[in-house]
Amino acid sequence: MAQIFPQSANRLPLLVAVAALVLPAAAVGGVWYYFSPRFTDVGYQPVQPVPYSHKLHAGEMQIDCRYCHASVETSPIANVPPTQACMNCHLLVSRSAPSLAPIRDSARNGTPMRWLRVHKLGEYAYFNHRVHVRSGVGCVSCHGHIEEMEVVRQVEPLSMSWCLDCHRDPEPHLRPLSEITNMAWKPARDPEARARQIEALRPVKPPVDCSGCHR
Repeated sequence: MAQIFPQSANRLPLLVAVAALVLPAAAVGGVWYYFSPRFTDVGYQPVQPVPYSHKLHAGEMQIDCRYCHASVETSPIANVPPTQACMNCHLLVSRSAPSLAPIRDSARNGTPMRWLRVHKLGEYAYFNHRVHVRSGVGCVSCHGHIEEMEVVRQVEPLSMSWCLDCHRDPEPHLRPLSEITNMAWKPARDPEARARQIEALRPVKPPVDCSGCHR
């Protein structure tokens, strides 16, 4: 009797068994990576209504973060700068620049600028900006080296696992309160000096239970 299937079909059960093991693992791995904030959110860089350069203002001119983001130490939410903060300088500097026309229109009409938010946690998570700043967490830990960015982008995933890594071991991210906005600050290399830097801050025991961030 003639063979119905070719001899190569004998390998089919083995291929099916391998595929049954490999494909689900590949699917789980793909979802784990490509659906994670580290892939979907890191690198987010929206085009703002005005081409504001942090590299120029915060980097070359060394304007303190708190000049524009004035409420970072006092409010649970970090503010975007009001138009008046821009006009304090641009009444005199680059006052006729075409790129600043939206700023001038905002000041003249009394309408707020529609800046696009870059860093945002889900509404299901509670985050208090003031608590983190007053505890000694520097801007660079979450926002990266803003002073080097021509256009601001998200550099950290801001995911639950990323937050928990810091909550479980906050010490590497802590610095003296006077250095919160100093992007170039480095911790002391000497362990004793580093310990003194930490001791100068208030005790930090971030919550790691669910209710700490989901209220």
